[in-house]
Amino acid sequence: MNTHALILVDLQNDFLPGGTLAVPGGDEVIPIANQLMNDFELIVATQDWHPASHGSFAANHPGRQLFESIDLHGLPQTLWPVHCVENTGGALFAPGLETRRITRVFQKGTRTEIDSYSGFHDNGRRHSTGLADWLRAQGMTHVTVCGLATDYCVKFTSLDAVAEGFHTTLHLPASRGVNLQPGDVDAAIEEMRAKGVVITA
Repeated sequence: MNTHALILVDLQNDFLPGGTLAVPGGDEVIPIANQLMNDFELIVATQDWHPASHGSFAANHPGRQLFESIDLHGLPQTLWPVHCVENTGGALFAPGLETRRITRVFQKGTRTEIDSYSGFHDNGRRHSTGLADWLRAQGMTHVTVCGLATDYCVKFTSLDAVAEGFHTTLHLPASRGVNLQPGDVDAAIEEMRAKGVVITA
């Protein structure tokens, strides 16, 4: 019985070159992700799906700067460009992604008051997306994670997968990072490794 699922994190237009929150080299992971899908029967995709009024958007905080950190309902929040607004082209999956092979999509960041980097929980762990329970119901014990961006949504999805009891692998070739600060991606990889994520380079 196959007990190993693939989680594709946020392979959406706004994170690709030309998007409002483009991850450098983000488009390079699409063909790698398509190839990786051949090795899995169960494939999950996460999708940032923000209301236009989302609290993580700098545009919704007059006088604040992009990438500034604020307190948002008791949690530190980086202010991002408007991205992946529900039902807009920027929130759609990358055109080259073979979406017909995706078993189930889990949307995140849908609540105005809190951001969700992880595909499992929001940043305050106040609400679950249902991903962990769904994977368990399918008999999954292992997950491989890849996508965008290594130092944010991929990292937090991987760490939550470990915390939920899944044997977790990060497929680094199919991931790219933001690196807001130099070294962010390397630090994220080390943090994941320290928490038990297996890194495949």
